[in-house]
Amino acid sequence: MCQLDSLLILKNNVTVNYKHIKELRIIMTQNEQNFFGLGIAPAILTVIERLKFTVPTKIQYQAIPLALQGQDVMGIAQTGTGKTMAFGIPLIQRLAQIKGRALIVVPTRELALQVDESLRKVASALGLRSVVLIGGDPINKQIHALKSSPRILIGTPGRLIDHMKQRTIHLNDIHILVLDEADRMLDMGFGPQIATLLGQIPKDRQTMLFSATMPESIINIAKNYMKLPVHVEVAPTGSMAEKVSHELFIVRKELKKELLDCTLAQYKGSLLIFCRTKFSVAKLTKQIRGMGHNAAEIHSDLSLGRRKESLEGFKRGKYRILVATDIAARGIDIKGLEVVINYDLPDDPENYIHRIGRTGRAGFEGHAISFATPDQRLDVKNIEKIINKTLPVRENHPSVPLERFHQPKTPVMAFQTPRRMRTRRR
Repeated sequence: MCQLDSLLILKNNVTVNYKHIKELRIIMTQNEQNFFGLGIAPAILTVIERLKFTVPTKIQYQAIPLALQGQDVMGIAQTGTGKTMAFGIPLIQRLAQIKGRALIVVPTRELALQVDESLRKVASALGLRSVVLIGGDPINKQIHALKSSPRILIGTPGRLIDHMKQRTIHLNDIHILVLDEADRMLDMGFGPQIATLLGQIPKDRQTMLFSATMPESIINIAKNYMKLPVHVEVAPTGSMAEKVSHELFIVRKELKKELLDCTLAQYKGSLLIFCRTKFSVAKLTKQIRGMGHNAAEIHSDLSLGRRKESLEGFKRGKYRILVATDIAARGIDIKGLEVVINYDLPDDPENYIHRIGRTGRAGFEGHAISFATPDQRLDVKNIEKIINKTLPVRENHPSVPLERFHQPKTPVMAFQTPRRMRTRRR
């Protein structure tokens, strides 16, 4: 297995030498912005063309040729950059050439369904079937689907472990492993389950790891479970979509609903609203419906069927507004999303990046609005530190009085008389 200094760092147009690779330069020029020349098979190119995928994203342009060669790839890129096809295209092509199966592990049910939907568009043309193994879905239904010998398994860690315990899946024929949104899985406490899965998969495999950030825990996975991975980083940790504008309102808590009402009247397109808690999501959704808007909610207390209905209804336009906890902040691809509203600031400042990554995807413009209360100066500063940018503050609003952040209190030091000046009691 590799050591930390064995990682080959390939960062945009930077060339890095490695003892087994004299020089590897991948530069995306204006004349090379297409999928031809990446090593993709003609049959898949035909499907890509039919799907109107014409220009590869940076992560696709850099990762696809490496993955097609069977190399382990460690891809770091912000959300909305096309990571699914960056591993999906080479995975499908290699499965058509080799025996065995592929396993894609993701953190949430919604992301599993989305990955499956995306890959089916290409895999079906080559006769490759997939199955989704997630909680909230009847396990007997999944067991029946497994009997058709799908070549691509897509699942969440918990349900995959359930199938392993029931001996309904065996991982000894997995030749390609993908860990998608790996940092999110570790944040959710799936580290032990991932270690269990990795222990059951043959070591002689190709591993692809994709993540929006690269904490120490991700580096440890690369060190312990990957073979000389090529590190492709198209955007450093903390980077955001380039075409997303930001707007911060400082408002008293009791006036947030009124401010939201005005904001919903201002923007006519689709809006995604984030709250901190499941209770807040349910309460706000009812309030928004009371304002006369079509709104749906999504959080972990809802059944899988209701979560799917909410998300699909939002994508199809049945609901103009989707209110969510951070469960929807990673990996969910919602095309044409005009605005993201942080009704509550996130608990973790890094989640700001993942939340607003739902808008401004694939190079399109987007807008992120955040509501902060006067006592949340530190929360905003922590977000600004992560994104390396100052959030523009709206100074006034025609209908709702806005505030300023409370000034930090200067600690008052109690005066003490020096010991030598104290009068000794008799």
